[in-house]
Amino acid sequence: MYEYKFVKVDVSNIGFKAKAKEDYQEIVHQHAREGWKLLQVFAPPMFGHGTAAFFELIFEREKK
Repeated sequence: MYEYKFVKVDVSNIGFKAKAKEDYQEIVHQHAREGWKLLQVFAPPMFGHGTAAFFELIFEREKK
């Protein structure tokens, strides 16, 4: 059996440029050290020009 964790990362949008407000690479490394595996990145289009206001990092690990 597995457990899942969802981490929301907000994105700041300036015109057509989008940038994560947090260091998502460090979030992935930190969770990997805790035994989590990055399963998927979910980014729903939220604005009229198709960029997301946030994305979610979805992690998975075996339940202890």
